[in-house]
Amino acid sequence: MTAPAHPTQPRRSDATRAAILRAARERFAADGYERATIRAIAADARIDPSMVMRYYGSKEGLFAAAAEFDLRLPDLTDLPPGRFGDVLVRHFLARWDGDETLVALLRAASTNPGAAERMRGIFADQLTAAVAAFGTDPATTARRAGLVASQILGLAFTRYIVRLPPMVELDPEEVVSWVAPTLQRYLTGQPDS
Repeated sequence: MTAPAHPTQPRRSDATRAAILRAARERFAADGYERATIRAIAADARIDPSMVMRYYGSKEGLFAAAAEFDLRLPDLTDLPPGRFGDVLVRHFLARWDGDETLVALLRAASTNPGAAERMRGIFADQLTAAVAAFGTDPATTARRAGLVASQILGLAFTRYIVRLPPMVELDPEEVVSWVAPTLQRYLTGQPDS
């Protein structure tokens, strides 16, 4: 059997998907999630808007596929163990306040399975690695990271999505004073038997 004379050509659908993602990243970066539209993204990719919907199902699905998310977690290995919770709460408040893409992903994750999967992956991969880095028992690392994620995502949802007045009204220092001890316990404490 002889090899084909021509190298395998990429499938047309792969090129279309790549063009859509490239256009979506540029449009979301330029306009933000709320103002970016499927029509504008399709026009940028020089395709019909129905193709965007065919491949990604919705604006939320497209956003989840296109956006790059890095929690930029601080290195916890050099911190005194008693400061983990404080540092993480401050870090997450700064990230949520300064990055509308995280808020948009959280909003999308509440209704779109693809966005929810993306959020799970981000927190599972990045947060679990950060928790593991400061030497927790490997048997409890994923649980500890999950508990931290539940607290942080709940805080973000009530403060930035639902905009629950008591949560919005708290200044960052108050949030730290209330939430940091809980994260600290999740990270370093032991469950009651």
